[in-house]
Amino acid sequence: MNIETEVRSFISKEKFDKLLDFFKQNAELIKEDSQETSYFDCDEDLRIQKNDFFAKIWMKKGKLHDDSREEIEIKFDKSEFENLEKLFLALKYNTEIKWFRKRSQFKWDDITVCLDYTKGYGHIIELEKMCTEETKEREFEILKQKLQSLGVNISSKEEFNQKFQYYKENWRSLI
Repeated sequence: MNIETEVRSFISKEKFDKLLDFFKQNAELIKEDSQETSYFDCDEDLRIQKNDFFAKIWMKKGKLHDDSREEIEIKFDKSEFENLEKLFLALKYNTEIKWFRKRSQFKWDDITVCLDYTKGYGHIIELEKMCTEETKEREFEILKQKLQSLGVNISSKEEFNQKFQYYKENWRSLI
């Protein structure tokens, strides 16, 4: 089960706060986390991240904002983040984008819920499950229904792509 299936939506600060209260009362808090993520300018969706717990390299196959993508992840001690950055820069990968995110992650039944605030980008809710190639469409529909039960509709891929493109072009001034 290495296919991540997810639904996401941009939400207002007010909706974010209401959902944070809801999940604190109705789900298990897995972690609260601060993340710094670098995306590299290459053909694949290749990233490194440092969070409050560890550092990692990870790659998501497929296109950015696809509903389901295979994910490959390698974790390191968080003290290795600077070395990971140096390694990729030495290999001539340039930093395309940097994110600075605060995340609250919950387990809600068998669904992982992330409530994110990314500096310069906004507030997002994400529901996700790991599944197989055979079950990804069914899981996507279940996640979509769960998101709607929270009074949130999925933001379109077009909206995510537009906001991502804007952030990509302006992230240095937005952060």
